[in-house]
Amino acid sequence: MASFSSEDAFQDSAALSLNDLENLHNFRNRSASFSSTGSSGRLQLRQRVAQLMACVEDISSDDEIHEEVSRTLDEAFLIWEKKLKDKWQEFRLHLVTWNVGTASPPPDVTSLLQLNSLGPAMDMYVIGLQEVNSRITNFLSDLAFDDPWSIFFMAVLSPLGYIKLSSVRMQGLLLLVFVKHVHLPFIRDVHTHYTRTGLYGYWGNKGGVTVRMSLYGHTICFMNCHLPAHMENTEQRLDDFEKILEMQFEGENIPSTLDHDVLFWFGDLNFRIADYGIHFVRESINNKRYNLLWEKDQLNMAKKKEAFLQDFIEGPLQFKPTYKFDLYSDVYDTRERKSLFWFNEKKRKPAWTDRILWRVKNLCQNASKEGEFSEEEQTISVTLNNYISHMSYGISDHKPVTGTFGLELKPLLLDPLVTLNPEGEWSAERDVLISYSAVPEFPSSAWDWIGLFKVSFRHVNDYVTYAWVEDDEISSTKDSKQVYMSAAEIPDMGGEFLLGYYSNNLQSIVGISQPFRIQPNRTLIDKDLTQEENSWMQKPDNLESRDEF
Repeated sequence: MASFSSEDAFQDSAALSLNDLENLHNFRNRSASFSSTGSSGRLQLRQRVAQLMACVEDISSDDEIHEEVSRTLDEAFLIWEKKLKDKWQEFRLHLVTWNVGTASPPPDVTSLLQLNSLGPAMDMYVIGLQEVNSRITNFLSDLAFDDPWSIFFMAVLSPLGYIKLSSVRMQGLLLLVFVKHVHLPFIRDVHTHYTRTGLYGYWGNKGGVTVRMSLYGHTICFMNCHLPAHMENTEQRLDDFEKILEMQFEGENIPSTLDHDVLFWFGDLNFRIADYGIHFVRESINNKRYNLLWEKDQLNMAKKKEAFLQDFIEGPLQFKPTYKFDLYSDVYDTRERKSLFWFNEKKRKPAWTDRILWRVKNLCQNASKEGEFSEEEQTISVTLNNYISHMSYGISDHKPVTGTFGLELKPLLLDPLVTLNPEGEWSAERDVLISYSAVPEFPSSAWDWIGLFKVSFRHVNDYVTYAWVEDDEISSTKDSKQVYMSAAEIPDMGGEFLLGYYSNNLQSIVGISQPFRIQPNRTLIDKDLTQEENSWMQKPDNLESRDEF
């Protein structure tokens, strides 16, 4: 599921000398973690460290003792580092932003989603689209059914073990979140929101759509925005983004946007390259001298002046500006077009309109404390592994941009709220049993249900059948309960399935089983085979009768 790593700076601990002992008090609290987990164990360790500090002066001239103490400390730090690694988990996130210009999905998104990558599989995909076709007929259809882009990405990702966790749409803005099955019990409090900023806040052609959640106990927020266009509208873009940041999620104890542990901000932000003319910009791009353009990028300039932007981080813009291209090409805007009253429109200057930024709350707080830092406070960090554009996609005048991240986090949730398993071997020929147990604090409801899903299920409502946890309960003990499913509701052909417990109060799957096999209904299969054989046996007679004529 995940790999473990540490980002601490103790890589040079093997070279520790007695002179380094003078700094030992700076990480006493950290060192205490590899001793006893109880408070008495930590107190004893601190006392021993204090005694060691008192002895430093006495042993500083004795080389033999010097070497022995160094070896002992090296061993201690190795134990500490291993313990720290065991507590941290790497969560791999792939984020996409793409203004699709009302186009339909492309034939293939393998490179866009890095599905052919040799590295570990992603744990989560977050896909933010702008200008999804929102003509009235399309939009009304999409309200009743999944839109073509959602269907497309579900078809690509569900066979790989990803489920659509959440989605939110506002006219042409669409945000999709897919996650591996194994993480579902540790993702809670999923909420969505949208903010209109077009036409003074009454129209949703511009604005932001947001999904937030608790991931292993850490609050994460994803914000997909489409801000006002054109060079001269920088201030309007900043004002609109401030308005989007001020929105509040519905529900109790949900933090504001900037109070989330990690906030990702992305989309068609529409910031342009100021001052430089189109020929200088294109020449700099042709020579891959992107750095000449960075200082005049409106977003980079705004980050230096606007306090609310200064905590946002972005990777280096080491790729070509992603707007504006001729369709199905990697050539910047060349086509002549007529505007109102038949005047020629000005060709658009290339710009990095499509961006991905992030903000880590603890980093902002620590920075405000003038360098004071406590390891216990820092339980999540974000590392950008890849920030690129994808030039091969030409359905729009924008090129998609992706960011691949590693979230190093200390899980604050270690156990699922519900644990469930199929009882014995399942067969489509008979009724079957499900056993489950819940933690004491779990807020169960009479409307909770357990779904039977194919292993490639697309979303929470993509179940084969389900059982109500109360109405279909057949036994209950202090430690576990049993629920039955009728054989009539189980697929006759069998196959690979899994079980998921859906909480009505939490509006999410809070427990999921390991995949298991259901044996097919042999009686029905044999009957079908017999009918096929009889049908086949009759065909020669029919052919002979035709030959007679």
